[in-house]
Amino acid sequence: MTLRKTFTTAASVLGLLSFSACAYSAPVDTAAAPVEETSQGPAIWSVSDADTTIYLFGTVHALPEGVEWYDEEISNALTASDTVVMEILPEEMNDPASQMAIARNAMLPADQSLRDLLNEEDRTAYENALGTLGMPPGAFDRFEPWFAGMTMAVLPLLKQGYDPESGVEKIIDTNAGTDRKREAFETLAGQIAIFDNLPQDAQIEFLMTSARNPNAMIEMVDEMVAQWMEGDVDELAEIMNAGLADEALASALLYDRNANWAEWIDDRMEQPGTVFVAVGAGHLAGEKSVQAYLETRGIPVNRLR
Repeated sequence: MTLRKTFTTAASVLGLLSFSACAYSAPVDTAAAPVEETSQGPAIWSVSDADTTIYLFGTVHALPEGVEWYDEEISNALTASDTVVMEILPEEMNDPASQMAIARNAMLPADQSLRDLLNEEDRTAYENALGTLGMPPGAFDRFEPWFAGMTMAVLPLLKQGYDPESGVEKIIDTNAGTDRKREAFETLAGQIAIFDNLPQDAQIEFLMTSARNPNAMIEMVDEMVAQWMEGDVDELAEIMNAGLADEALASALLYDRNANWAEWIDDRMEQPGTVFVAVGAGHLAGEKSVQAYLETRGIPVNRLR
């Protein structure tokens, strides 16, 4: 894979970072129901007062082609909304400047090599994992550990047929049309900084979770998508929590961001209108979800299904 292709791929799937982090030895039930089967559909919530309604919908940033999830209830909520809010504006993902931003932050200093940062045992496991992915041992020598780890986690998904073009944000953005305001909680640069600012030992541990089991991501995301399609938020939270054993990483990728987004929603409730919020499903599951932080602010959340 060329550097240009690597940066383009990273920009298009960077939203999978929180999924990638969950490869921390999460237990997976490989006998789960196929993702296309559902008795309910993905969960959706709302918060509202006299003149404001904000829908909360959990997304999967990349899906296999043909997964049918967009239904009447989701369509009605989107149609009723005058504003759509996502983690990152879709157009930022395709901006060449975004690829340059990744390049600036992903590269090690010229006098450093990724494999030189690893001990002998980790280096052997890492090189074996690259071989499993069909890549040479020096493929990511110029990259910081966080970028190599993220890419190694995502590549098996892409090979398995998971595609950002089939992802929920892409479909939401298309169906929203051109007459709705778009906003974003974050910027691509801000999401890159989450990983880039991690201590080097945390970055290396993230890398090694991918290297120790290159196919773990496929099994985990298959199961997450199955539970998302079922609307089983409790099971989704269990998978996420089992994977995020590193508290610092969990706080950086999920909990701190959830708290920030709850604050944004709290402030937005002061303005009239209807808003459709679409963020990664992991942010809307578990004890430190966006909804949980809203409840601590005295804002009741109503699950619509």
